[in-house]
Amino acid sequence: MRQVRPRHDDPEVPEHIRPASLEKSARGELRTLTKENADWVAVHLAAAAEFLESDPELAHRHALSASRRGGRIGVVRETLAITAYATGDFALALRELRTYRRITGSDEQLPLMVDSERGVGRPDRALELGRSVDRSTLPAGVQVGLAIAMSGARLDRGEAELALAELEIPQLDPDRAFSYSPALFFAYAEVLDELGREADAADWRARALRAESALAGPAEAEVFEVFELDEDEGDDADTEAEADVEAEAEVEAEVEADVEAEAEVEAEAEAEVEADVEAEAETEAEDVSDAADEGADADGAVPHED
Repeated sequence: MRQVRPRHDDPEVPEHIRPASLEKSARGELRTLTKENADWVAVHLAAAAEFLESDPELAHRHALSASRRGGRIGVVRETLAITAYATGDFALALRELRTYRRITGSDEQLPLMVDSERGVGRPDRALELGRSVDRSTLPAGVQVGLAIAMSGARLDRGEAELALAELEIPQLDPDRAFSYSPALFFAYAEVLDELGREADAADWRARALRAESALAGPAEAEVFEVFELDEDEGDDADTEAEADVEAEAEVEAEVEADVEAEAEVEAEAEAEVEADVEAEAETEAEDVSDAADEGADADGAVPHED
């Protein structure tokens, strides 16, 4: 009897990875699947995340396995795109990112889409794609990623000055460090090198290293805690904290004042309404009294003959 080979060669999932190993928000997206399929997809997505840095090819195989049972789930297509990008398959990454964007309506992977267009040798398309979205609607970290990708596309076209301009965004603050700052500072330094401005490049590279040190490891782009990079970091932080407290107190006072003002306006309006009602009641009473008097006069009149 001929042995039939399995249709798919799914990689083995390490024993320590369980469905609960997957990030909670990602697990939430799998609720439309049956429990068996959801658990299958979850462990392969978790494995893809675990191996992404150390073994991108293996991570991509896990992502492919997840896509076989959860291909209509946004996070699955997103993971498949990211692992494809990590292996250098930019065409597949771009295709999957388009699908992810269509499913979710999210622009958060726009920087990776722009960079994938660069990867397939289309810097013009990359720039066009990057300009198709209002950047002010994107989270700060996504804005930074997009600026870096757009800068790279400018370099692909030999436009170093424009590449530098792409990076000169509000988040390029030399005195503050957010989770996205090191990557932005390093990118800025690289373009400065391209322009032959070695001293400036060295300064920004040093700022990037200081930012990494201040942040003490990776963090989510949505974390907005600020780390001062100056030597008087502690004093500035205390001052800013006091200023924030004072600002909050002022806002609360303004809100309370507005509430009190609205209450006064409402009270005055109610008083006016009550006065109008009383006036109308008095008018009606007077009209009734006058009518009664007229009736009495008519009834009590005695006719007389000349």
